[in-house]
Amino acid sequence: PQARILFQGDSVTDCGRDRNNTFDLGGGYPALIAARLWAELPELNLEVLNRGISGNRVYDLETRWEEDCIQLQPDWVSILIGINDTWRRYDRDLVSPIDEFTACYRRILTQTVETTGAKLILCDPFVLPYPEDRRAWREDLDPRITAVRDLAREFDAIYVPLDGIFAAASARREPAFWAADGVHPTLAGHGLIAKAWLNAVCG
Repeated sequence: PQARILFQGDSVTDCGRDRNNTFDLGGGYPALIAARLWAELPELNLEVLNRGISGNRVYDLETRWEEDCIQLQPDWVSILIGINDTWRRYDRDLVSPIDEFTACYRRILTQTVETTGAKLILCDPFVLPYPEDRRAWREDLDPRITAVRDLAREFDAIYVPLDGIFAAASARREPAFWAADGVHPTLAGHGLIAKAWLNAVCG
């Protein structure tokens, strides 16, 4: 391939991909983005890989980064992580302190730049206020969004502000239309991510 694009993250990225098939992209935004890129830019001979794993926090990403990123030597790395760092605080009392979260994320990015030279694409973690209890998550998630924004600036990464995009979309249709549990996107929600990603990356 002329360029290899790697999608990394948690269940939002994973989206039911077949782990036994190196090239399976799952049913979410990575597949939608790949379909659009391949259809419009076939001459670029792009290779698209998905290594999202459901339930991952930033720590899990770091643990498997050598195998699931560095060894793949991608040209572009897109990362969407952070919602489980928040969610686990509320369902399992597993706290991911914001300074640790930021330091861990920074180590991942530093390793990527130093060993692959890949261009970075950082996406906000997001949550929608449905069901109602998700509203309380903002206290934990908002600092993570700020951290991702700061890291994007620090590493000169392309930044995709998904939380704001979903909030704006929820003024047009109810939150459950975009994410049935406030976290996992519907097909419409995945379409929203793909559109925002392509706008940010391809202009």
